[in-house]
Amino acid sequence: MAASLHNLAILYESQGKYAEAEPLYKRSLAIREKILGEEHREVAATLNGLASLYDSQGKHAEAEPLFKRSLAIGQKALGAEHPEVAVSLNNLAIPYESQGKYAEAEPLFKRSLAIKEKALGTEHPEVAASLNNLAVLYEFQGKYAEAEMLHQRRW
Repeated sequence: MAASLHNLAILYESQGKYAEAEPLYKRSLAIREKILGEEHREVAATLNGLASLYDSQGKHAEAEPLFKRSLAIGQKALGAEHPEVAVSLNNLAIPYESQGKYAEAEPLFKRSLAIKEKALGTEHPEVAASLNNLAVLYEFQGKYAEAEMLHQRRW
């Protein structure tokens, strides 16, 4: 039931039906926390989904603690160097970047990139995505030489 609610929330979110998605994420989260416990990976996935929903609506203050909690669960369950943790780091960096909090976003993007390079290899598409995210952050800051270097690494 919780998985179906979660997946339906993702579908609604992808269609821009945020008002329909939010209660589904919340219901899925409540079920997963009750049945699986508050530190389960599936709880982290639902937290991440709800946080992403809030972030896409510009509700960064609501998204941040959910992203942080999801990251903490992932680190505890999988270890600090797991590729899923890299995804959580990236997801937490995005609202910081959106708010112009570049000093907070940069180390998260860098750590995400380092984990992906180590775990997946330098030629993996996920590494290219992380390089792009960090390059865009540098572009926003006017650090064009650093951005160019990262974009060139992608090919």
